[in-house]
Amino acid sequence: MLRRDKAQHIFDRAMKVLAKGVSSNFRYWGPEATPVLARGKGARVWDADGNEFIDYRLGWGPIILGHADDRVNEAVRMAIDNGTTFAATTELEVTVAEKLVAMIPGMEMLRFTNTGTESTMHALRVARAFTGREKFIKFEGAYHGAHDYALFSTASSPIAAMGSRTSPIPVQNGSGIPRGIREYVITVPFNNVEHVERVLKSQGSNIAAMLLEPCLGNIAGLEPDPDLLPQLRKLCDEYGIVLIFDEVKTGFRLSNAGARDTYGVIPDLSTYAKSLGNGFPVAAFGGKREIMDIIGPGSVTHAGTFGANGVAMAAANAVLDTLAEKPVLADLARRGQRLKSGLDEVLSEYGVSHQMSGHPNMQGFLITEKPITDVRGLAHHDAAMYAAILDNLYQLGVWAEDDAREPWFLSVAHTDEIIDETLNKFEDAVKLAVK
Repeated sequence: MLRRDKAQHIFDRAMKVLAKGVSSNFRYWGPEATPVLARGKGARVWDADGNEFIDYRLGWGPIILGHADDRVNEAVRMAIDNGTTFAATTELEVTVAEKLVAMIPGMEMLRFTNTGTESTMHALRVARAFTGREKFIKFEGAYHGAHDYALFSTASSPIAAMGSRTSPIPVQNGSGIPRGIREYVITVPFNNVEHVERVLKSQGSNIAAMLLEPCLGNIAGLEPDPDLLPQLRKLCDEYGIVLIFDEVKTGFRLSNAGARDTYGVIPDLSTYAKSLGNGFPVAAFGGKREIMDIIGPGSVTHAGTFGANGVAMAAANAVLDTLAEKPVLADLARRGQRLKSGLDEVLSEYGVSHQMSGHPNMQGFLITEKPITDVRGLAHHDAAMYAAILDNLYQLGVWAEDDAREPWFLSVAHTDEIIDETLNKFEDAVKLAVK
């Protein structure tokens, strides 16, 4: 068993001053099991008791270059000396925006903010203002942040409450969301163009936006059917709907230009966070100039004291320069495919029925005998077996989320040697689970 004496003492203190002892619900594992981390470097993290782990959680995705990357940290140190927050534009902010516009096809104009939640919230507001409509389409199982409009039918929602596949019911995530907001959300199954078409025939003139993750970042990275994104692009054009890609997880991870490059479809707006800062809080949203131009005093509100602060811009600038220097993400995808193929082989060798899923840089697997293409398919996933394997792996020093809905994230620091070590320990974990 892993040591926990120091972590428990710290967490007992946390329970007295932080709600549930954490600053995000997803970090809470219970009063006697919640981890307390001390540091990270490269592809590894250490907890308060000195237990060492190969990290495939990576802060739920932001760490694309590796923990405490020297290039990013040095850029941030230099920026701090110049001051961090001003009530004005800075040249570094403009430089980072120019690099984003050059790197991302179809990105003509943008705004910076601080979190993925803020970026999707503002993108929806801009889409409503541009179209003069109020409703939006959300795909079941997708998570678009913690604001009220997006907290319906996420991967955490009970599948049994979603209604029939042909007539979905938006399922509210938790208390505190005003009842009326549900009227603005239309939920539809992922990978089902026919259902979207039916919705648009009856309500298309009332829909401002179609908000989606190009691949489902909270369901093992499930990818779209080949015709899904092209068909959605066509339908949005037909009905005058703003197509919004939530690239908070996929941006600067699948490829330099994100999912639009990987899947060959350019949305009207897109949102970014996570990998853009390699762990520092930075986010952005943007797209077509004619849509973004609507933002401004007396028109559409977007504001934020810490938007484009010096630390965030320095981190983003260093990340973008690193990605642009050489094919970093393509090389990572090669190693990620080695990991994915290796996990597949081990599971097959030990007779565990499964489905591999996701892009190599943001991948996963599901314990199932039936194909899974959306959140409803999780009813066929053996969550208990998955958790048993991942709990064993955790005890062996490899940390991926023990809930299959959260993908395995890779960073540039995950070398071939680290992947080999992971696969050896994964085999031991599976062997223990199937006994």
